[in-house]
Amino acid sequence: MQSSVPSLASIENWPVPTAAAAVVRADGTLAGSHGPTGRRFPLASVTKPLAAYAVLVAYEEGAIDLDEPAGPEGSTVRHLLAHTSGLAFDENRVMAAPGTRRIYSNTGFEALGDHVAKATDIPFAEYLHQAVLEPLGMTSTTLEGSPAKDGVSTVDDLVRFAAEVQAPRLLDARTVLDAMTVTYPGLTGILPGYGHQKPNDWGLGFEIRDGKSPHWTGAGSSPRTFGHFGQSGTFLWIDPDARAACVALTDRPFGAWAVEAWPPFTDAVLADLRAR
Repeated sequence: MQSSVPSLASIENWPVPTAAAAVVRADGTLAGSHGPTGRRFPLASVTKPLAAYAVLVAYEEGAIDLDEPAGPEGSTVRHLLAHTSGLAFDENRVMAAPGTRRIYSNTGFEALGDHVAKATDIPFAEYLHQAVLEPLGMTSTTLEGSPAKDGVSTVDDLVRFAAEVQAPRLLDARTVLDAMTVTYPGLTGILPGYGHQKPNDWGLGFEIRDGKSPHWTGAGSSPRTFGHFGQSGTFLWIDPDARAACVALTDRPFGAWAVEAWPPFTDAVLADLRAR
């Protein structure tokens, strides 16, 4: 297909062995892609939005409630999704009272997976498959461990997911709106790789750009942009104002190269979309 996003080809200049990227519009059409979009890459924390979506399906099915207890004392499913349960980053240790700080927590997402598995009597990886991956035709995506970071997928599959989030079929649109809206506003915290943010805004499983600086999206990204990046050199953002989403997967761990390369790449993608 003729790409309407020529800037996608600039991933060839990234200092990575392999990269693939694509842009999907809000109407579900593919605006453009570049690289081996069918290759499977470890997602790292880009796993979290997929896991969160499955949790929200469990909520809509009535298996769980967002405000029922889950995780440490006083915490709920909503706290865990929004990284406000008080759990530490990567250990089962409580560092704050629920709802008082934004502490980014892999442990919190592992607690979510355990909670849904117990409520549904289905292992979380299988629940994710049945609730999200299979209905969307994400046949190359698997969860191979932690719901926080052990997903493996392709650009092609994540395009399907990004199309779903922009025009939901598996969830009520109001639930997705909640997921992309700031939960527990005003909380400060550290955005991994980018330092202390005041505020450090998140929705339910999705990070929200707002006015964060520095940030992994572009200077031209709308404040409503939401998504996630991963330490395996991966990202997925959805910009409601641009009516588009972008996925990029690489096989080089996140580092200074990504901090330097990703924002101008995103700005170029947004400029291409505006030029159409």
